[in-house]
Amino acid sequence: MCGRFVSTTGPQDLATLFGASRWDPDETLAPSWNVAPTDPVWAVMERLDRESGELAHQLRPLRWGLVPSWAKDPGVGARMINARSETVHEKPAFRKAFATRRCLLPADGYYEWVAIPAADGRKAYKQPYFIAPANGTLIAMAGLYEFWRDPTRPDDDPLAWLTTTTVITTRARDDAGRVHDRMPLAIAAEDFDAWLDPDHTDPAQLRPLLHTPADGHLAIRPVSTAVNSVRNNGPELLAEAPDAPPLA
Repeated sequence: MCGRFVSTTGPQDLATLFGASRWDPDETLAPSWNVAPTDPVWAVMERLDRESGELAHQLRPLRWGLVPSWAKDPGVGARMINARSETVHEKPAFRKAFATRRCLLPADGYYEWVAIPAADGRKAYKQPYFIAPANGTLIAMAGLYEFWRDPTRPDDDPLAWLTTTTVITTRARDDAGRVHDRMPLAIAAEDFDAWLDPDHTDPAQLRPLLHTPADGHLAIRPVSTAVNSVRNNGPELLAEAPDAPPLA
């Protein structure tokens, strides 16, 4: 799974990197070294431009944890931070979004954990690892987004609509599989347009666009257990933990 990730690139740079012609300068997100479920995250999507009426790549903050349009309340989103690639096209919570509401979720990298048993007088704990492209580039994580209408609010209430997102995951490969059995999927730069195009609805044509981040060229290092708490956030979380046990 992908349960935490790092996102520190600012919106201006993201707009340039992903060809987003529209983003609201009033919408800002602080850099985060510990993005957690229900946090707002930057997403690139293709939507109609209100001014031109044309489809355009847009950069928007969405809440991480997809809430299906038919959900009774938004609380279900905390359990839908990931969508399995093997079933995303058929699960009721994701299939409509997979067909027409796909997005990119930029990330510096992501965290996974290994359970370390008690030994030498130390209690059992979970050792976090930071996984990122070896060349330092961003991961364009494959995502879906959905709109949810709060029935308790009037139509003209700006808080009546909630837009949420999820990360598509697959079985982990290569070294990443030594840390966790799942990993996020990514979209290559040359496939951004095809992935975001809402007119592309055939799962058979969409699946080949999903790839292992950085084609599997990933750097993995143990980091401080401070990342285990969502209250901690800062670049120090990425410092290598020299006393971590080696991966099996």
